[in-house]
Amino acid sequence: MFGKSVRLERIMDRNTGNCVIVPMDHGISIGPTEGLYDMKKTVDAVANGGATAVLMHKGLIRYSYRSSGNDIGLILHLSASTDLGVTSNSKVLVASVDEAIKNGADAVSVHINVGAETEPDMLEDVGRISRDCAEWGMPLLVMAYARGPKIKDSYDPQAIAHAARVATELGADVVKCSYTGDPDTFRDVVRGALAPVVIAGGPKMDSDEAILRMVYDSIQAGGHGVSIGRNVFQHRNVEGMTRAISDIVLHGYTVEESMKKNLS
Repeated sequence: MFGKSVRLERIMDRNTGNCVIVPMDHGISIGPTEGLYDMKKTVDAVANGGATAVLMHKGLIRYSYRSSGNDIGLILHLSASTDLGVTSNSKVLVASVDEAIKNGADAVSVHINVGAETEPDMLEDVGRISRDCAEWGMPLLVMAYARGPKIKDSYDPQAIAHAARVATELGADVVKCSYTGDPDTFRDVVRGALAPVVIAGGPKMDSDEAILRMVYDSIQAGGHGVSIGRNVFQHRNVEGMTRAISDIVLHGYTVEESMKKNLS
């Protein structure tokens, strides 16, 4: 499993064990969107801001690869669905671990919606990908959310904790889940997940301070970083926002210190 350890250090900071991931897989689900037109420019900005990795689908790699600038880890996303589809909560596999290796990825990610009508299929898919990752020493990030007909509140701490634990039990090396909105309840999520947990950024937010407070509180509760997309790549200052988050996650800054340094 030595290869997996080597690759994990390409997407996580080896000194802290934390990570700042900027997902750019939104084009399949919502279509073309601001911040994801000039891919090389956006990747450059987040790399300059200190992000440890970007995450994208296989078709975007050719439009995002840069032959110069700061290095940054690459996570290949294997799952997809569109908001135009009838069952957008049902994720299917559109790539493989073999393709990730061929494309030079440092890790792969899959998305599962615990509680969706097609949950059994997604569970089976994650199990199969986990087996392939173990075979090839490829780190696996599992995005785990509580979404479906029986889920009344996808931000319910118990539901989030359950989804996160499912990811770990299926073999995730890193778990991505929603933030509960409160450090005390999120601490329970982290405790139950066992594997390192990173928070999702969710929809675009209006307040820089609110985003950074969420990041800071999650770290204080034992989280290992973030996987934030739109609140980074659609920010008026992509590099500055990335650096503000990185300073909190990787360098121990407070919200106030980070805002003053990077966004004032």
